[in-house]
Amino acid sequence: MIKNISRSALNLLIGVLLTGFTLTNKALAADGKGLFKQNCAVCHAMTDQKLAGPGLAGIADRAPKGDWLFNWIKNNQKLIKAGDAYANKIYKENGNAAMSVFEGTLSDDDIKAITEYIVNPPVEVKPVAAAGAAGDVEVAKETKGGIDPLYLILAIIVILAILITILRGVRNSLSSVAHNTPEEELSKTFLQEARDWSKGNRRLIGVFCIILLLIGMRGCWNSLFMIGVYYDKETDKGYKPEQPIKFSHKLHAGDNAIACQYCHNSVEKSRHSGIPTVNVCMNCHKGIQTGPQYGEKEIAKIYAAAGFDPKTGTYDKTKENPIQWIKVHNLPEHVYFNHSQHVVVGKQECATCHGNVKEMTVVEQKSPLTMAWCIECHRKTDVATEGNAYYDKLHAFMKEKYKGDHRKTFTVAEMGGLECAKCHY
Repeated sequence: MIKNISRSALNLLIGVLLTGFTLTNKALAADGKGLFKQNCAVCHAMTDQKLAGPGLAGIADRAPKGDWLFNWIKNNQKLIKAGDAYANKIYKENGNAAMSVFEGTLSDDDIKAITEYIVNPPVEVKPVAAAGAAGDVEVAKETKGGIDPLYLILAIIVILAILITILRGVRNSLSSVAHNTPEEELSKTFLQEARDWSKGNRRLIGVFCIILLLIGMRGCWNSLFMIGVYYDKETDKGYKPEQPIKFSHKLHAGDNAIACQYCHNSVEKSRHSGIPTVNVCMNCHKGIQTGPQYGEKEIAKIYAAAGFDPKTGTYDKTKENPIQWIKVHNLPEHVYFNHSQHVVVGKQECATCHGNVKEMTVVEQKSPLTMAWCIECHRKTDVATEGNAYYDKLHAFMKEKYKGDHRKTFTVAEMGGLECAKCHY
């Protein structure tokens, strides 16, 4: 009995160890995938295709066994100088082009993870896309519900006109039967009666006109605050146009954690964030030729724009065709907005104005970007003065001005952020 229990326990222990080993290998390969993308994918493809370096398909069968691949990735120059036959063969076949040396840059564990990924890449199961999936979603603007106030006012005017006409007819009929109204009064038209009534109630008409004027002025003021929401539909909140290339920010900025500044590289130096050139795309996609969401279809459009032939790895400038990206966030021409001032000096995150782009497959305008929205932000946002030399002089002035309040923080509005000339010039 004890012997059977011991054997069962031994089998269980072996099973646990094998499972742990398998899971460790899978985790190692998963970590290696990210490291491979960051360090190797620009020069090597996981297929037979040759990029700057040879394709890695079947490398486990071609390369010497044991730790050779690990040592090659760690310091290929060391292997070549040591006279390793296979190392020198690869070196000569690739035109004596030196591969990067990762010794000192990557740890041994990182190199082991990359090696495991290259030898045993995890099999990715692609889900079958249902009709209307995210990749094929029709991009449309939000439709606003409710009744247009103008139509409501017109309907009320029509109803009142009908009621007045009916009641006026009833009154004239009753007066005619009772013979208590002069004939000339009954023969007056509606406009004549309205004119006579107005003459007798001038004060009431004056008050009514003043009220209408004030309501109209208030409506105009509110409308100016909402420019960009109701008048320019292309800058409306919820606007998400279909781009010439289906670029997923969720995949790039979210899943792959690529910094916004890598593509929008002028956001810290200019008033404009900058639209990335096709060269920026090619930094990665010269090596990454198949995407997890759209396959090769969308990446092929990048190659067409760059005049790049993925089979030969060469460029043809005569075939270059710049990508016509569609701008999502637009401001009126009379509005001045400086990205570097907000990002570098104001220390604002991109998501403050653009929403959580890292979760967007198709980028859309999340904030209204109206004058009222900007003013409200300036009223409630504290200026990042701590350790910010840009504001040292102004911060000292504000502390002196409000020294009785024992204030430590000040909003943008309190530092002049509501002055008209700040945004309109």
